[in-house]
Amino acid sequence: MTASKDKHNILILGASGFIGHTIYKELCSYFNTYGTYNSPNNSFEKNAHFIEYNHQEDDIYDILDWVKPKIIISCLRGEFHTQIIAHQHLATYIKENSSKLIYLSSANVFDAYSKYPSYELDKTLSNSIYGHFKIKIENILMRLPKTRVAILRLPMVFGHTSHRILEIKEAIKEKQPIEVFPNLILNVTTDNKIAQQVHYIINRKKYGVFHLGSTDLVHHNEFIHQIVNIYSEGHIKYKQVYTTNDDRYLAVLPKYNLLPKHLQNTSSEVLKELGNQAS
Repeated sequence: MTASKDKHNILILGASGFIGHTIYKELCSYFNTYGTYNSPNNSFEKNAHFIEYNHQEDDIYDILDWVKPKIIISCLRGEFHTQIIAHQHLATYIKENSSKLIYLSSANVFDAYSKYPSYELDKTLSNSIYGHFKIKIENILMRLPKTRVAILRLPMVFGHTSHRILEIKEAIKEKQPIEVFPNLILNVTTDNKIAQQVHYIINRKKYGVFHLGSTDLVHHNEFIHQIVNIYSEGHIKYKQVYTTNDDRYLAVLPKYNLLPKHLQNTSSEVLKELGNQAS
């Protein structure tokens, strides 16, 4: 990215997490970027741009009053009820301060639709507690002026330090079977690609709903096999999990809010990035 230093403050909620920290590293050289953390980590405590925040105990207004962000990026995780309250407060702040919120949502807002992939304008419907929670926050944000919100629906996200990759590496080390879902069709992405896409959305003042998954679809078991091949040349055991007799989709494909070609990716590009990080 070649953006110039921006005078507006950016606040990343959950900047100590897997995706949030990658976004922070992408933006901090270009913008006056602040982040929250909720983990005992000296590196965050010593960074004046990081603020300790626990949405189960702390009031988000205190941080908003101090940072005065023009752009808020929500990557929060944890207890659902207090996250919902925090986003209700964020919505109030957005309306009163002409700020903008970029919210990281999930493909699970469509997990009740198993027979086909989902696009940006499709109606959300979920059978899971997690999907219901994400829909609830999306609905809060949909009531805001449309230019003040970007909802980024993410598929399965991989990265060198992601929980999924760490689990796979640990299973290989301990010679434990790796769980795969042969009937699950999905799309994928990486934390680095998401960070680049967020940077573009900020620079170009984009808003609306974005589906930030790869432009192609993969079977979960085949994709995991390819990832395992990056980290191991030995014989690996797999645990096949069948939740249905038919193929089941959990994919968020872009159709209307398309980003430039260099900000789109494919599943093979995800594998290539993981391979480069592992070497």
